[in-house]
Amino acid sequence: MVDYPGPFVWYELITTDMAAAKAFYSEVVGWGVQDASTPGLSYALFTAGTAPVIGLMELPEEARNRGATPRWAGYVGVADIDATAERIKRLGGAVYVPPTDTNIGRISIVADPQTAAFALVEGLKPALRQTVAMGEPGHVGWHELLAANWETAFEFYGELFGWQKAAAETGSAGTYQSFSAGEQTIGAMVTKRPMQPVPAWLYYINVGDIDAAAERVKAAGGHIFEGPLELSEGGSILRCADPQGATFALQGKRSQDGVGWSAEWGGFSSRGKLVNRSRGTA
Repeated sequence: MVDYPGPFVWYELITTDMAAAKAFYSEVVGWGVQDASTPGLSYALFTAGTAPVIGLMELPEEARNRGATPRWAGYVGVADIDATAERIKRLGGAVYVPPTDTNIGRISIVADPQTAAFALVEGLKPALRQTVAMGEPGHVGWHELLAANWETAFEFYGELFGWQKAAAETGSAGTYQSFSAGEQTIGAMVTKRPMQPVPAWLYYINVGDIDAAAERVKAAGGHIFEGPLELSEGGSILRCADPQGATFALQGKRSQDGVGWSAEWGGFSSRGKLVNRSRGTA
């Protein structure tokens, strides 16, 4: 029995340098910053306009000692977090942090059977609830699972959350399978390339001009792994890491004509169909 078709409802950046992260993402994405600390917890909110969109906190010392590194966390909203955490364990996943009351709601940090980590939240604070469409600037607009095996990963998430298959695209390296929560397509799953060390979720943040954003990433000390890569529906993407090493992605429109990359990204067309437009005239 599934909880309900749960969407992602909140996101956090867990980092080793909050001040540096505030400066980097404010420059790259244009977010504002609000302090939301509580006694014993340093916490901040990235905002798009006046709306909070991302939480920011320090990576706990205990986690650092265990080898944890800066990362993004996406929270799936559930109605009964204790039952969902138990179901994750029965389905072969892991519960790293058991259901716990926090400043944002009752949360749990978990992983699927292929070790891709994500989070659960029950009773997300009303002030943090996302009230705009996924395509709005400054918001997370796509959720991509780089799995050890996308088919078995989908079985897990489908059983857990009731997610459904949407459109699929097949390339030389396999299938890029979109999925929906309720009636909205919110992301995709794909079998990761060998160069990617571990299964992980990747979150795409909406920006306006992807070329300008790429320049801001580099100028602010971040690293671009791949892109800009153009999609057939007109958008483009970047895969990046911030100066502390947390991996994220950006999606937006191109200001420059042409891509200069192959039509497939590592054998599959991540984040939709890629096109390869030549520069100048044909």
